[in-house]
Amino acid sequence: MIPAEFSYRRASTVDEALALLAEHGEDAKLLAGGHSLLPLMKLRFAAPEVVVDIAPLDELKFVRLDGEEVVIGALSRYHDLHGDPVLAEHAPLIAHASGAVGDPQVRHRGTLGGSLVHADSAADLPAVILASDGVLVARGPAGERRIPASEFFLGPFTTPLEPDELLTEIRLPSQAGLGWGFEKFTRRNIDWAIVGVAVVGTSVGLINLGGTPLRAAATEKALADGASADEAAALAAEDTSPPDEPHASAEYRRHLARVLTRRALLAAGIA
Repeated sequence: MIPAEFSYRRASTVDEALALLAEHGEDAKLLAGGHSLLPLMKLRFAAPEVVVDIAPLDELKFVRLDGEEVVIGALSRYHDLHGDPVLAEHAPLIAHASGAVGDPQVRHRGTLGGSLVHADSAADLPAVILASDGVLVARGPAGERRIPASEFFLGPFTTPLEPDELLTEIRLPSQAGLGWGFEKFTRRNIDWAIVGVAVVGTSVGLINLGGTPLRAAATEKALADGASADEAAALAAEDTSPPDEPHASAEYRRHLARVLTRRALLAAGIA
């Protein structure tokens, strides 16, 4: 399908992008990699009057250490994250999961920040960042604010970002030395996960088990109380509300959550 008519603006700096958002407000949408926004526009689920292209903003494409924190620019692409040496040492879960997103075309264009702001519970990286205790940094007219990942995903495709705010970076504690695991089940390699699980240390993130990415709270509590991987994984689907669809029922998804959580915990070194 053909999108509704819109105006196109290309920002060359973060300040210019913020100025355009301030000028157009809710009538504007940001374009990063385009893999979330453009399909919505073609289906007329989104019809912005102005599209602000922020793909050229190299100042938001980086990975660095800041003391004991890993800092990732919001426009960093999956392909670059997958091969980044800082992530390989200090956030290997993110490096690995970035290499498992979609196909090469998606990984060379899609951005971490775009996926987080789109807030699709079926996407891999929101649950990964949630399990990593990430903090999302947004910039707007009032300055900069930091939003814990646990407070960022409010509902399906809903976040606390204001129309005049831009996600600039993601911060998370170094995971050096922590065990990690990542498992997902798909109909085809390039598809969204029917269910996925991200583990770092004893933190467990769940993919496609509800309207938002989730932490497996019951599993995490069981691990803290000394439970085995088998015992903790058996609780992974508690307090979840997976979609019930013809190709994967809600009960089947709950079963997958338990199976994949066990595998991810074992991969993380939890017996």
